[in-house]
Amino acid sequence: MNFDFWGLGLQALNAVILIWLLSRVFWRPVSAAIARRQAAAQALLGDAKATQDKADAALAELTAARAGIAAERAKVLAEANDAALAIKADAQSEAHTQAEAIMASARSDMAREADTARAAMTAQAGELAVDIARKLLGALPDEAIQAAFLQKLTDAIGALPPQDRAALVGAKGIDLMCPADPNADTKTEITKAVQQALGDAVDLNFVTDPALIAGYELHCDHFVLHNSWRSDLAAVLKELRHAD
Repeated sequence: MNFDFWGLGLQALNAVILIWLLSRVFWRPVSAAIARRQAAAQALLGDAKATQDKADAALAELTAARAGIAAERAKVLAEANDAALAIKADAQSEAHTQAEAIMASARSDMAREADTARAAMTAQAGELAVDIARKLLGALPDEAIQAAFLQKLTDAIGALPPQDRAALVGAKGIDLMCPADPNADTKTEITKAVQQALGDAVDLNFVTDPALIAGYELHCDHFVLHNSWRSDLAAVLKELRHAD
């Protein structure tokens, strides 16, 4: 078998030239295009990654904002609930206080009305008792009663301090109040008894006052000596009114 070394060499040379041509004319542009495509792809991937990062950050901020809104909403609701409970408690407390005040005022009014009614009943009972006593006393013998009151009058004059007796003696006029106008003899007897009790002569002005019921009273400037059933019954009635 014979080899054509020249033909083999030419083929090898052709192959080398073809490879060189391919590397210079075809491979480098293709390689550069591929490199550019890769660089563009990497750039797009970088942009996409940056966009994704921005989207993730925005989503995280939105999630955080939502969480903050939810927390704020829960806080506002809790504060509103606490405020409502406080208002309700205050309203209940105020209503309770007002109710207590109304009840206390009602109890006070009832007690005051009861005291007023009791005082009125006591006064009426006292006035009735005094009126009955006045009627009973009015039916007693007049002469004996007046004699007893004259004795009481002279005893009361004798018990006065000296300055009071001196004031009576020095008075310009002394009214002797009587329930009825006594006769001349009785006036003389009364005048003598009063002068003896005072220890000096005085002029008596006899004045009739049926309201005395019984007894005698001395009236002059700045001095009154009560000695009658009217004054006694008035004292009794006063005691009855203040007894409750």
